[in-house]
Amino acid sequence: MKQLIDVDNFGGTDADNDDILLQAFEDHEAYVDVLSLRRHMIIGKKGSGKTAIFKKLLTMKSHDHFAYGHTFSDYPWHHHELQARIGIPDYDKYTHSWKYLILISAAKIALNQDQSLPYDSSSISDMIRLESFIVDTYGTRDPDLSQIFLPTRRLKLKPYFEIDWKLLKVGIAPESVPVTELPKIIQDVNRELLKTVLRSLNPNHKYFIAFDQLDLGFDPNNSEYSSRLIGLLLASRDINNIAKEFGVKFFVVICLRDDIYECLHFEDKNKLTENCVSMIEWDSPGTRKTLKALMEKRFGIVLGDELVQDVPWDSVF
Repeated sequence: MKQLIDVDNFGGTDADNDDILLQAFEDHEAYVDVLSLRRHMIIGKKGSGKTAIFKKLLTMKSHDHFAYGHTFSDYPWHHHELQARIGIPDYDKYTHSWKYLILISAAKIALNQDQSLPYDSSSISDMIRLESFIVDTYGTRDPDLSQIFLPTRRLKLKPYFEIDWKLLKVGIAPESVPVTELPKIIQDVNRELLKTVLRSLNPNHKYFIAFDQLDLGFDPNNSEYSSRLIGLLLASRDINNIAKEFGVKFFVVICLRDDIYECLHFEDKNKLTENCVSMIEWDSPGTRKTLKALMEKRFGIVLGDELVQDVPWDSVF
C-alpha cells in the first residue's frame, strides 16, 4: 500500500481524463441497471457521473461485450433535420430517423467488432444481407455515421428489403433511393433492417449503443431540439423492447441531464420515467451511494490496497 506522501492526487472530475473515476462507478445502481439491461435512461445533474458511465460502457473489455458511442460534438444536425417526417406530431417526427441511425450503428458493430458472427448457420443469410446493404449503400463495411443522412447519398434497398415501393415517387428506382426520399419509406426500411440486425447478433453477447453530451447546443426555447431529443428517447425504448422480444441483448443507452429531461413534454413520459429511467444521484433518499463512499473507493484504488477495496476517509484525513 502506498503512503500518502507518494500520492499526487486522487483523480480528477473529468470522466474523459480520469480512469480512477471510471473504476469508482462500477457498482453504482445506474451502471448496474444498464449492464443488466433493466433501465436504459441515465438521468442526473451536470457532473453527477453520466459521462463516466458512458465511457465505462465503451471501454469495458470482454469477448462478449460490444459498444458504440455517440457524442455529436460535430454532428451535421442540418442533415438530420431533413429526415423529419411530415404530417405527424412534432414529438414523433424524428423517431424513425433515430432508429435508422441506431441500426446502422449496430451494423457497424456486427460487421467490424464481433468476430463470432455469423454465430450459427441460421444467421448467415441475415449477415450477408446486412453486409451487402451497408457496402452497396455506403461503400464500406464501416461507414462514417455523420454522413449517413448526407443529401447526396443514395440507398440501395432492393433486393435486400421488402418494402412498399409504391410509396416512392414515380421514376425512383428501389436500387438507388435518394436519402431525401427516406422519410417516406423509413418506417418500412426500419422494420426490415431491425429484423435483419437482430437476427444477425449473437444472443449470448451484449451490444450497447450509447448516447452522451446531448446537452450540446441545448436551448429550452428550440422546439426542433426538443423534438429531436424526444424522438431519440422513443426510438431507444422501442428498439430495446423489440430486442427483448427477439431474445437479443441489444440495448440503447441514453445519458441526459435532469434539467433537460424536465423540459421535455410528450405522451407516455410518465410511463417512460417509471420504467426506463435510472437516476444517478449521491447522498439522496433514492440511493445508497454517497460522495464520501465514492472518495473512499478512490482512496483504495490510488493507494493500491489489494486487501481492502475501500480505504476509510479517516485513514486519509
